[in-house]
Amino acid sequence: MSEIPETANGVMWQSSPPGSIYDYIRVASFSIGPDGLVDQWSLRAAELFGIPADDVRGMDPVEAFIPAELRPRGHRKVAEILDGKEWTGLVPFRIPGERYAHGLAEVYVMPTETEHGERGALCIAVDVRALRRIETDLASSQAIFGQSPFGFLLFGTDLTVQRANQRFATVFGGSADDHRGRTVHDYLPRAEADRMTAALRQVLETGEAVTDLQIAGAVPGGTDRRHWSINLYRVHSGAGRPIGVAGLGIDVTRRDNAAREAASARRNLALLNEAGARIGNSLDLETTARELLDVAVPGFCDLASVDLYQGLLTGDEAPPGQPAGPTAELRRVAFASAVSDALLTGGTANTPVPAHVPAPAAAAATGTGATGATAATGATAATPPDGACCDTGPTQVGAVHRYPFNSPCAKALRTGRPQVVAAPDGDLVQSTLAVPMVAHDTVVGLVQFSRTKGSEPFGERDRALAVELAARAAVCIDNARLYRREHERALILQRSLLPPGDPEAAGLDIACRYLPGNAATEVGGDWFDVIELPGHRTALVVGDVMGRGLRAAVAMGELRTAVRTLAQLDLEPAEVLSHLDEIARGLGAPIGAQSSRSARGSRGPELSEVYLATCVYAVYDAVTRRCTFANAGHLPPVLVEPGEEALLLDVPPGMPLGVGGEPFEEVEVELPEGALLALYTDGLVESRDHPLEEGLQAFRRALADAGRPLEDVCDHVLGTLDTRHGQDDIALLMARIRGLPAEAVGDWRLPREPRSVGRARELARGRLTDWGLESLIDTVELLVSELVTNALRYGEGEIRLRLLRDRTLVCEVWDAGLVQPRRRRARDTDEGGRGLQLVGLLSAGWGSRRTPRGKTVWFELGLPHGDGSAGEPTVDQLLSMF
Repeated sequence: MSEIPETANGVMWQSSPPGSIYDYIRVASFSIGPDGLVDQWSLRAAELFGIPADDVRGMDPVEAFIPAELRPRGHRKVAEILDGKEWTGLVPFRIPGERYAHGLAEVYVMPTETEHGERGALCIAVDVRALRRIETDLASSQAIFGQSPFGFLLFGTDLTVQRANQRFATVFGGSADDHRGRTVHDYLPRAEADRMTAALRQVLETGEAVTDLQIAGAVPGGTDRRHWSINLYRVHSGAGRPIGVAGLGIDVTRRDNAAREAASARRNLALLNEAGARIGNSLDLETTARELLDVAVPGFCDLASVDLYQGLLTGDEAPPGQPAGPTAELRRVAFASAVSDALLTGGTANTPVPAHVPAPAAAAATGTGATGATAATGATAATPPDGACCDTGPTQVGAVHRYPFNSPCAKALRTGRPQVVAAPDGDLVQSTLAVPMVAHDTVVGLVQFSRTKGSEPFGERDRALAVELAARAAVCIDNARLYRREHERALILQRSLLPPGDPEAAGLDIACRYLPGNAATEVGGDWFDVIELPGHRTALVVGDVMGRGLRAAVAMGELRTAVRTLAQLDLEPAEVLSHLDEIARGLGAPIGAQSSRSARGSRGPELSEVYLATCVYAVYDAVTRRCTFANAGHLPPVLVEPGEEALLLDVPPGMPLGVGGEPFEEVEVELPEGALLALYTDGLVESRDHPLEEGLQAFRRALADAGRPLEDVCDHVLGTLDTRHGQDDIALLMARIRGLPAEAVGDWRLPREPRSVGRARELARGRLTDWGLESLIDTVELLVSELVTNALRYGEGEIRLRLLRDRTLVCEVWDAGLVQPRRRRARDTDEGGRGLQLVGLLSAGWGSRRTPRGKTVWFELGLPHGDGSAGEPTVDQLLSMF
């Protein structure tokens, strides 16, 4: 602490404060008397030479401190000094008792004179090592301030600049001395200067250094924002007194820019990783668009919207690689905003043109906004002029619109390249990217990313990221489009292969269920069918092509078509399966060598996929209530008689279709009235977790209450069994037996004689009268006469006439002949040969089939109030027979 200064004659007197130059130099003094011996010895001398005053007084300094080899010269110098001569020089010295020199002192000797006139000397000595340290420290200080590549400042205790180095002066202008007395407010913006001042004051008061203090500002005459890393520490005097704060500044602008770019790259990579995880989880177009915006807002932008071509959403196909025209309609499918409603309301009026709103109405509309992860905006705003910017807000989600031809959005759609959209003055949005969504060289839509004022504008990296996000979403949307197209085609295929609506059959109540194992395509290899046969008979079919998916469905379609074709030939069930087996084996025939080479290069012919299938084919006769079964490796049918438990019918399983080599057996079973017959595939009763036997037992238990309506029974079975749906297809066909009542059947046997034709007409007329079908008597009599006459003329054995009434009227004529009738066109001169033509014109359908004892010729007529009534033949149709 310095003493209070005193003033005398205008001269300031003040004691030297601690930390002065003398604290560093430590000057020592001693005196030599007239006798050449030490008579005074200061404390500093004791510190410098390491000898207390009591030990050195009275000693010859030359003998005590000078090495032996230098003593003669030392004596001469002392003699000269005592003669009144001043001297300054370097003197090696040693500690008494030691042999060699210990140090080097710079000594200044001044002659003195005692009160008695005797001459002595006052010696001032400085340790040369201390001087060398001071020189080194000064050189180091100069190196730091003058040669440092970083800016260096020394602040005093008043926080003004005491010293600046040349590097600092080069950056901030002027010479180093020009910066003395300035403060940080002369260099930095107010906010940054206040932060820096607070840090300086903290370091000065606490002594704790501050490292890597980030300060931003601009250099004089520059506009670029620069960043510095500042390190501050307190500076002390030699006595430990704080004398200021030293500051070292490093320009880290490039480092910060690189760090920001690296952070931006990491953020972009994280965003892309999130996009990969979140976009495309659904095969729905609109859901995929919303997933894109959920990723982009607010992580990448503040507002965003997605427009898809209307044709894409309605299923229209666009040529690959050709973007839609500039007038193509788009639909806004998603919009997301991180901006509040108040800010969005009254936003920009630059909007797409509504596709279905007249221009005057569009110009008069106003817009509102919406906030949320995905939300609809308000009504469509005014129509912009050509070249106006594309807006993400005013178009309502779900609205169909077009962009003006010269707008950036239309250009992006035409060229397939992103466009930067300029924002009008005063608009909330400061930067917008219109990015086309391109998948497989085809533009499927447009996504707009917008940032509001206050956010960082889009850069090149952002542009690349926007393109990548749009491309990923476009691929997912295109995949969803392709999936939907294939899904619709598969559904069309599947529906075309299954019976339309609720199947109907004479003498049967039908209920059915089909569940594909592949939920993605909803198609599979299981099928069922209900085929009406002549004579109020019905074929019930359930089959299962091994495998799943579209390939199995195609094979199933081929087999189902073959079954229907064979059923129309009215073959026995075992014969139908035998023909099916041949067809299934034909599906696995070798592929031609030529087609194989074209598809696989130079390899030879190979076998295509072998189709194996199981099938149960049953023919039910509603008149006799008898059902004939044939089985090709399928699970046995289940029969539930009224009041009885469900049982598995013992039908020999046979080999699956496609194996070949084994005949199929038939089993005929009489089914009681009200019984329930169930045909099914293995997906209903078998899974990986449950063996087949357990599934069959559970199925039989589920049919315990079979008296309920069939639809309820089907739902109960599917709801009760642990079907593990998704592992395999499921087909279930149930039929409740409702045989034709005796009063709905007319059956007569006629002798083989000409008068049987008249008798047949009489029997038919009487039965139709009993049934109240008088309107059909004339037609039936005519057609019965034709068929009975043909049986007499071309057939053999006894003749049988049968009339069946159910949903339609069926007439059958039986005989023992094997020759099938064939319809032909009679010549104009022929007197006969037109009977079957007449049958074909007057009936809803006719045909013939083989029986175990001959053949049956039949025709069918619609009831007067039935759905299948045949219209009266026209005159032209009747004349065409002649």
